[in-house]
Amino acid sequence: MTWTNSDKNILIAPLNWGLGHATRCIPIIRELENYGFNPIIASDGVALSLLKKEFPHLLALELPSYNIEYAKKAEDFKWKLLKNSPKTINAIFFEKKQVKNWVKQYNLCGIISDNRLGVHNKKIPSVFITHQLTVLSGKTTWISSKLHQHFIRKFNECWIPDEKDIPNLSGKLGHLKDSNLNLKYIGVLSRLQKKELPIAYQLMVILSGPEPQRTLLEEKLIDELQNYKEKVIFIKGKVEPEQKQEVKNNITFYNYMQTEQLQKTFNESEIVLCRSGYTTVMDLVKLEKKAFFIPTPGQFEQEYLAKKYKREGLVATAKQDKFKLEDLLAIPLYAGLPKIKSELNWMKLFLLFERE
Repeated sequence: MTWTNSDKNILIAPLNWGLGHATRCIPIIRELENYGFNPIIASDGVALSLLKKEFPHLLALELPSYNIEYAKKAEDFKWKLLKNSPKTINAIFFEKKQVKNWVKQYNLCGIISDNRLGVHNKKIPSVFITHQLTVLSGKTTWISSKLHQHFIRKFNECWIPDEKDIPNLSGKLGHLKDSNLNLKYIGVLSRLQKKELPIAYQLMVILSGPEPQRTLLEEKLIDELQNYKEKVIFIKGKVEPEQKQEVKNNITFYNYMQTEQLQKTFNESEIVLCRSGYTTVMDLVKLEKKAFFIPTPGQFEQEYLAKKYKREGLVATAKQDKFKLEDLLAIPLYAGLPKIKSELNWMKLFLLFERE
């Protein structure tokens, strides 16, 4: 891994909360390189591991962990976050201090932060990426949203991976009735492309997200799929040093896949069973695939999106503890996610980072 002591070094730093923040940064990193910039990756945990596998030629730096943990019970989710909030605040403080040093050390001309609240600097243009201007947290939604918007104001621009008008994907999460934030709706963001390939799998299962909920869903689905007769490909979402493959009866298991292989597998699959994470939603829109959603228990954002799409007649869904194999029979009754063709004007977006 190398870095160039030029005036076009951009720090791009996704939050390590599942894999969604990291994977939606992949097309941005690609385009930065296409337009002559030199991306420098910064994150922690599995998000950093994934990006290092995707871009082994780029410099990868480690940021302090936010220590985001999930509870085993949905009702304990918010209190688990509150319990860990001192560690998170501490991490935000230290990442801000670290970024200040990196601006000088690596001659940065810009920063792109995907939901990392302390990754910005007053001396250079700083962008925040989020689809959550409204942060749902039950009775405390107003407070959590105002707090998040307070942090967003510290950045020069806020890029929202969605359409500004209807149809859009994020609903009230990414759209405010009134705001003085510097918002830019950049369209649907996905690292994947639709390809016309023969169907090899009737069902694709793809998991992601922090523990222990990822493992709990994996165990639940493996148990339910014992009676499924069609071909299944099951991607566990565990980023490990080496890729592992295992075949059991009609199910092919992988611990993880990188972009090219994952794109091929998506296109070869008839239907997809997954979380209702926003990055996964954008991938499904880009690939025009029908899906079944099982939101992470207690995660308000995923529960909201799953309910929204079900209410609109787009995607079938079930709670994790209630899911049964026969629930998949409901998929044909739903229309599928809207077809949104976004044309991202990368040159216009990146003008922010051009030094005079």
